[in-house]
Order: sequence, then C-alpha cells, then structure tokens
Amino acid sequence: MRNLARWCFRHRVVALLGWIAVLVALTALHSAAGSAYSDNFKLPHTQSFDAVRLLQQNAPKASGDSDQIVIASQSGRITDPSIRTQVSSLLARVASFPHVTAVGSPYQAGRSGQISSSGRIAFATVTFDVQPNKVGASSAKQFVQTVTSASTGAVEFEVEGQIASAGNQNNSSTGLSFGFLAAAVVLFIVFGSLLAMSLPLLTAAMSLGTGVAVIGLLSHVISMASFSSELALLIGLGVGVDYALFIVTRYRQGLLRGLDAEEAVVEAVDTSGRAVLFAGVIVCIAMLGMFALGVSFLYGVAVAAAVTVALTVVAALTLLPALLGFFGRLVLRRRERRALREGRLRTSDESAAWARWMGWMQGRPALFAAAAACVMVIIAIPFFSMRLGSADAGSDPAGSTTRKAYDLLAKGFGPGYNGPLQLVAQITTPGERQAFVRVLAAAARTPGVVGSTQPRLLPGVGGHSPVALADVYPKGSPQDASTANLLHTLRNQVVPAAERGSGLDVLVGGQTAIFDDFSHVLSRKLPLFIGVVVLLSFVLLMAVFRSVAIPLTAALMNMLSAGAAFGVVTAIFQNGWGASLIGVDKTGPIEAFLPVLMFPILFGLSMDYEVFLVTRIFEEWHRRRDNREAVMHGVAATGRTITAAATIMVLVFGAFILGG
Repeated sequence: MRNLARWCFRHRVVALLGWIAVLVALTALHSAAGSAYSDNFKLPHTQSFDAVRLLQQNAPKASGDSDQIVIASQSGRITDPSIRTQVSSLLARVASFPHVTAVGSPYQAGRSGQISSSGRIAFATVTFDVQPNKVGASSAKQFVQTVTSASTGAVEFEVEGQIASAGNQNNSSTGLSFGFLAAAVVLFIVFGSLLAMSLPLLTAAMSLGTGVAVIGLLSHVISMASFSSELALLIGLGVGVDYALFIVTRYRQGLLRGLDAEEAVVEAVDTSGRAVLFAGVIVCIAMLGMFALGVSFLYGVAVAAAVTVALTVVAALTLLPALLGFFGRLVLRRRERRALREGRLRTSDESAAWARWMGWMQGRPALFAAAAACVMVIIAIPFFSMRLGSADAGSDPAGSTTRKAYDLLAKGFGPGYNGPLQLVAQITTPGERQAFVRVLAAAARTPGVVGSTQPRLLPGVGGHSPVALADVYPKGSPQDASTANLLHTLRNQVVPAAERGSGLDVLVGGQTAIFDDFSHVLSRKLPLFIGVVVLLSFVLLMAVFRSVAIPLTAALMNMLSAGAAFGVVTAIFQNGWGASLIGVDKTGPIEAFLPVLMFPILFGLSMDYEVFLVTRIFEEWHRRRDNREAVMHGVAATGRTITAAATIMVLVFGAFILGG
C-alpha cells in the first residue's frame, strides 16, 4: 500500500491522465455500443412461470401482460350510445399498438360482467404477446398517454397493469444531483475548505462515470436488470464519497502533525486506505451474496453494484493520492495553513468532545451496551411480523393513472378485480375441456372468490395443443394476505380435487401469482443468503485482524442493526405507524426484493465503519499496548469522521427519493 501511494503521488500526472483516458475510452465505447439491459424475470419450478411458458409455447398471442383500461362515466351509463362511441374509438386505437393481440371490450358478447352493476364503471382487458420487460419505456408511455388523453368531461379513461405502471414512472436523475449536493454540504462542514470538499466528490464522480460505462458494456455479456445502473450509482456515490473522506481526513491529520505532503499521503493510504480496501471487499462480498438466492434476475444487479464499489476503491487508492499530490496543503483551512507556517503543530488527531464521550461511556460499559441493545431490539420487534409480497397499484401516488384505475375498479367491482388469478391448462381431448370447465366452476365456488370469466379455448400454434384460459377474481386486493391464502387454497386443494382422474393439469398463474411465487422463492432462500454474507465477512475480518472476537462482535452488531432497520420499514410501510408523515396513504406488504437488496447494502456499508473504527483502535493498541486506552483514543480519533460519513450516506440515499 505504501509503495502504491508513493508511486501515485510522485507520478500524479500519469495517474490522473490514466484515469481520464480510461474514463473517456470506456465512455466512448459505451456510447458506441449502447446498453442491453433486460429485465429477464424467471422463476423456474413455480406454477406461475410454468403457466407463462405454456402460453408462450402454445398460444404466444396470449402469453404477455394483461392491462386493464378502466372507463368511468361522469353522467349517464357506459352503454349510452355517445359513451359507447368514445370507448369503441379508443379501444380501436389501442388495438393497433405494437404487441397488442386482443382488446376485450365490455360491449362484446359474453363480457357483460365487465360493466358494473351501477352501469357507470367498466373495464376493457388489453392483452399483449410479450411480458412487460419486453415493452420499451417510450412505448409504455405512449400507451398510457393514448388512454388517459382520451378522457373528456363525460368519460374518464384510466389504465392499470404492469406496462401501464412502467409508462407511468418518472425516471429522473435528480436524485444523483441532490446526492452530490447533500454530500458537498456535509463535506464542507467537516473540512471547512472548498478544495478539500471537492476531492471526494471528484474521485467519486470519476469512478461512477467509469462504472456506468463498464456496467453498460457488461450488459451485453450478462443479463442485467434495467435498474442495475441506478442502484450501482446509489451505492457507489455513498461509498465513493465515504472512502475518499476517510483518506482525506487522515491526510489532513498527517499534515497538521508536521508530515510533508508525500509522507502524509503514504500514511493515509497505508492506514485509512487499507481500511477502505477491506471495507470495499466486504461490500462486494455482500452484494455478490445475491448469487446464493438462485434468482438469475438479481445476478446482474449484484455484479453491477460490486463493479462500481470496486472502482470506487481503486479510485480512492490511486486517483485520490494523485490529486492530493497536486494540491498539497491547500486542502487545509487557511488558519491551519497559517499555523503550520508558524511552526504550530498538532500533537493529536482526536476530538475533545468524542474523548469526553468515551471517558463517560467507558465508566459504564455494561449499562451502555445493555441500553443500546434494548433500544435496537425494541425497534426490531415489528420485523418479526414482516409480510413479504408486492404492493399493488393501490399504493401508487394518488394522482397517477394506475392509482385512479385501481380505485375505480375497486369501487365498481371490488378490489380483487385489480389482480385476477389466471387458470391455464393444455387441452388435448374434449374430456379435458369439460374437466377445465369443472375446475373453473369449483374455483368460482371457493370462499374468497367473487367472480370469474367464461373459459376461453386458444388454438395452439406450431403443432402445439390448444390452451384453456380463464380469470378468477378474488375478494381481496392483490396485496392482501387473503388473496395469497386463496391462491394457495386453489393450488393445493380446490384445483387438484376438481381435476383428479381427468388427466388435466391446471396451473394457477397471473401477475398476482407471479409476485407471490417471487416472494416465496426469496423468503425460502433468505436465511441461506444472510448466512453466506455473514460467514464470508466473518472469515475476511478474522483474517485481517487475526481475532475471533472482532468479527463476531461486528457480525452480531450488524445483524442487530439490520433487524432494527427492517423493523422501521415494517412499522411504517406495513403497519402504517407514522406513514402519513412521509406521504404514504396506504400500507401493504413489504416488497419481496427489498430485504434482499437492503441487507447486503446495510451490512456491507455498516461494516465499512466497523473496519475503519477497529483499524484505528488496532493501530492505537500497537502503539499503547492497552486495550482500554486503544479503544478510547481510537474512537476519539475517528468518531467525528465516521459520523460525517454516515450522515453523508443517509443524505445521499435520502436524496434519491427526489428522483421518482
């Protein structure tokens, strides 16, 4: 590490130009090649996935997403001639959209159930031949715009579904800009110098720019979800600024103790830089732990985040020493530079306030440990009632078309019409067709079901057998626990009993079932995932510090903090405690993928602070050979920096809320 730091400092022009050349070259390649992000979502060995695959093979025109156009009459009935003309005109335009294979009008024979009993609300089903991830964002936006712009004073048109949801999103980059701004404010407060403030931001910007280009190029090689780069930027900005903050802080401390610029850089990289390296490796391990889940959709996300974090570490260890070589003492405040010119040197890196706090805390270690543990455990209690699932359109912003469509359907028909369950079966004989009718009838009689469609027989293509298809409408909304229970009842009891002896294999699928299967798969693998991440991090820390107590303490504390974080999320977004204070007007289950993304980020980043703190304590122990003194002086020297780093992380993550 010392040799690397010395080389980058002495050859700072080469190091800086090298980074610029790499950034420009990779950005040019990325611009030329473009990106190939794809949300390929597969859940092998689940009924919902098998249902989609059956439709794709036998009846591809019905294998895609199914959105619902909701029609609400402001005055008069849906069947009035003037309203019928407007509705038919819109549905004709929608039928001409790419990938639209069918539009189920409420005026068609056999579809009278698509008009509410009041006659003022109706819906039309739009069937696509591709899954939502295959429809581009521009096409989805055009679809939504076409539907909503048809509204008049007499008729309101709204649309709901996965494609409608994609076209209703506001993919803004303002979160990144606000993140940089928030980090800049904290850095200026910490350093009191514009130049010192700019170095972590510049280092992070260079590494993030390179990371975006690398991720875009990698998307041609491995499957990456469309949000991979956004998540990588979110994590990379936070850790990039933090890592540079640690090194710049140690560099400034070295200057104030009288070291020349080169020796200060070497010491900073050899101490804080070493902690940054280990911390970065732990974050990468945590993110790559997603491979243990066995869900290919998340593999590219893990790789993208790990690549970005790795580049921020490399930038902190190579680019930052070079930049410090250019600016020398200019990273100090004016009064600090004046003190150095006058020969007034600092004898300690420690904060007096943190030293007092440590002195007070070391007098009552058991009390503080017990109090902190109790607080964290109490906060974590809601976590034990967490229900994984998928928030439906009822949780969308009140003014969005998907939310309006959801509310109108719930008003006119019931909340279950927002997420029907789909019965799908391959039909090879007339007897199997009759058996499918019996299965549908049994499903329709099941408690918790409020309606169903007529069975449809779709002709097979390419020599494949026909497919029977029908929708079953639950009483509860898609995100309700009752709907999940109904799904399991149909799959495990009703359908097997009704199809017994017929040779028929009826699958229960649809978007609601897909999300339930996704939650089930992730819930089943989550303990393994957490175990792998914790174990690998434990082994790495044990190798670094040659201790069992340090990694064990780190693992326990970070598991406790993760539980508390999950508890807060559950309390607000599922239980609704204080939800209105942040503009959440409807609660629901926690998104199934959230713990999977949240745990490695939280565990990895909190380990950063653990490593940075314990590294300094370890350093003080070698100097003093007294554990109590080492802890006191280590915390006093790093407490302010760690608090600033955590504040930056909170503000950076919080700023992304503004990005939609």
